Amino acid sequence: MTDNTQIQRLNKTYRGIDKPTNVLAFPMQEGQFADITPGLLGDVVISCETAQKEADDANITFLERMSQLLIHGILHLMGFDHETGPYDARIMETKALELLRNLEPNKDLNVF
Repeated sequence: MTDNTQIQRLNKTYRGIDKPTNVLAFPMQEGQFADITPGLLGDVVISCETAQKEADDANITFLERMSQLLIHGILHLMGFDHETGPYDARIMETKALELLRNLEPNKDLNVF
């Protein structure tokens, strides 16, 4: 968990996008060092500032938004990618909603 300044630095360094974002995922199961720790999926970095703003905008709690973002990041670590097209986005959203329903008592909470 971090703030907008730090996540913007990470976003610029690793994705070439010079602005803050809500969540970044850094997989460790791919690339030249994937065999060093084969049981470790990777890292998820969440901007608490952005998460709070998004929670306020959606009229949900900060912790509910954190659950959404953490699930989103973990799914990226597992190879899901909503940016590759509508079909992949639907698959990722379905899996995210399934996990969210298992974690959050608020059954009206959706992924976004």
